[in-house]
This record gives sequence, structure tokens and C-alpha cells, in this order.
Amino acid sequence: MRGSDVAQLQSILELIGYNPGEIDGIFGTRTEEAVKAFQRNNGLSPDGIVGPKTYEKLEPIMLGYDVYTIKKGDTLFNIAQRYHTTVYAITTANPDINPFFLNIGEEIIVPFGIDVVQTNIPYNYDVMEKDIRGLEMRYPFLEVSTIGQSVEGRNLYMIKLGSGQREVFFNASHHANEWITTPVLMKWIEVFSKAFARDGTIRGYPARTIWEQATIYIVPMVNPDGVELVINGVNPQNPRYNELLEWNGGNTDFSDWKANIRGVDLNRNYDASWEEYKEVESLLGINGPGPYLYGGPNPESEPESKAIADFTRNRNFRLILAYHTQGEVIFWNYRNLQPPEALRIGEIFASVSGYTLDEPVGAALYAGYKDWFIKEFRRPGYTIEVGRGINPLPISQFDKIYEDNEELLLLAPLV
Repeated sequence: MRGSDVAQLQSILELIGYNPGEIDGIFGTRTEEAVKAFQRNNGLSPDGIVGPKTYEKLEPIMLGYDVYTIKKGDTLFNIAQRYHTTVYAITTANPDINPFFLNIGEEIIVPFGIDVVQTNIPYNYDVMEKDIRGLEMRYPFLEVSTIGQSVEGRNLYMIKLGSGQREVFFNASHHANEWITTPVLMKWIEVFSKAFARDGTIRGYPARTIWEQATIYIVPMVNPDGVELVINGVNPQNPRYNELLEWNGGNTDFSDWKANIRGVDLNRNYDASWEEYKEVESLLGINGPGPYLYGGPNPESEPESKAIADFTRNRNFRLILAYHTQGEVIFWNYRNLQPPEALRIGEIFASVSGYTLDEPVGAALYAGYKDWFIKEFRRPGYTIEVGRGINPLPISQFDKIYEDNEELLLLAPLV
């Protein structure tokens, strides 16, 4: 077997001290030996197969927490030692618990002493969904909901942080092969939540101050069907199998795919010079669904772009960030409709990230989410193009991308 599920398994095994070899998504001999060692140490038959019993043991580690039933003689301190975590992590996950009077038989959430968000693997919808579940249990002050569903019925998750009046919106992975932007936002949610829970700071910014001054809405994966297609390809059982192959020129490698599962480029599907873009499409040789650049039959024709637009219309966002790859540039204007402060804020973002303020060219001039937001609301909107290279950027670039963007994400709710 090979694919993102195997990569996730390899990453978890490595994290807890079992060496699976290179995290390459291929279930080879070294991964099998690591599974056997895990099975032996957990009282399972060491057959090297990740069946239901083995997965049952692995799943809590993947989620980052366990459900523990309090027994006679337990204290939070000895429970924390057993799970290599801290009493503070347990009380954060269980805000109603009385640490001095534990009720025998009561179930509590016990976070492991490891982070939840994995940043060294292909980050598809299933990985994100697992991470959201883990973060929600560890940090119950997070608000998780959905703003709609994709063509294939995957949830468009939204995570809300903060309680202040200044509302901002971050999103990622409009384009399928730019999926590395999703773990950037997911890791930031985890870092911010940890700091807020401890009343701490990030780069000198007090998390509580940001929480009290702003409300941050995050949709980390706008295009989950497309991301799945890029990372794991298409199953022959998929009813769109033949169409997708045809749209992809007969190629079973979908790594260049940007569009959603219906072949519509979601970031060309907003009502901002959309009619003009249809003329550009014909010049580009685009005449229907495909891997990229097809703007759809009409603006917001796709459930994903319509959900984002409707969500935006129903809030009062002061500012939005749309994450893309690549180029290490920030696009900040649209037809001179942006407010005067947009340039000043963009310069701040450029300063802390090391990115360059720039203007898009070609097809990127039309029908994007940032463009639509500026046109409709005359407020600051930014497309952040992270990393450098050929999409999809390798996950090895994650650490630098995150480092470049952490402070920018902290400042966006404040500027």
C-alpha cells in the first residue's frame, strides 16, 4: 500500500520512537518492522499489519489525546506522568474538572505530550479532519463548524478563535495543488491555542490580547476534493473517473491539478471581472473543465466558492487573507478599488514576512476571491503566495513557509 494514509502512519511511528525509515508514503520493510515493534510493545500480535486492533491503539496518538476513566487513587499528576503530558494540559482540555476531587468512573480527556498537527506529510482532507478533532478536544474554547460542503460532500470546516469586535478571515487551498497552505493555517491554530491556554505570547504578542480584540475565522481547506485528487489520485470507482482522465489529458498523475473535482478553478469563479475573464479564457485555449483556469459556467457556480462568498457576505470582515503558492509575494490591490490603508497594511505584512508586494499578471488579474472581496466591500484583502518552486511545493518547505508567515498571521487581526 502507498499514499497519504501510509505517510501519516509513518509520521506517527517516528514521532513516538519507532523508526519507519523515510516518510515516503510507501509501506515497505522498515515501516513493517516499525509496526511490528509497536505491536509487541502494546500487547498485540506482531504481524506487521495495521488491522482494526492495531489502529485502535494508534488512533488516540494520531488524534493527540486519549479518553481516560478515573480510577481509585488517581491524581492528575500521576495521570499526566503516565501520558507524558502536564496537569495544565489536562485541566485545559477539561475546564470543569476539580483537580482536588476526582470522581472515580468519570471520563476525562488526556492530551498526549506531543503536538497534533503533522507538518511532514501530504496534508489531505482526512489528515485535516483528524487534526481538527484533536485540537477541538485539547482546546475546547475553539469553535468548529462547517460553512458548506464540497461537490463530493466533504465538509468545509471553519475554526473560530477570539471574541473581539475586529473580524478577520483566513483561508487556504482554493487551488488543489497548493495544499501546503492548509497545514500552515492548521499549525498556526495549534500554536495560537497553546499560547492562549497558557496566557502566553508568540513572538512577543500576547495571545490573550489578540483573542480579546479580534475574532478570527479560518477555513483551512476550501477545495478538499481537489486536494484529495492531487495527493492520492482518483479511484476507478469514482463516477467522474473517465471525465477526470479526459480533462487531465489522459494522465493519471494529477499533481498539476488546481481545480475542484468538476474541473472549475475556484479562484477564477468569483464575480470580479468574471465576464472579462471568459474572453481571456478563449485566448488561453480554455474551453471547458480542466486542471486549471476554467472559470465555470457562471460566478459562484461551485458549492465551494459559493460557500466562501456566502460566508463572507454574512460576516463583517475587516480584512481577509487568501493563502496560495508560490513566489513569496503579496497581492494587495484590485483595479484601484482597495482602500488607502491597504498599501500601508501590505507593507507591514511584507516587512514581517520578507515577501514582496506585487501586482498579479495574466489570468491572475481576474475573478479571484481577494479581488471579489475588495470589489464588494472596499476593504483590505490580500493573496499571500508562499514558498518558491513548482507546485505542489514539497512539504520540506513547510518550516520556512511557516516561519515567514507566523507573525503576519498574528498581525492581521490587529492592523
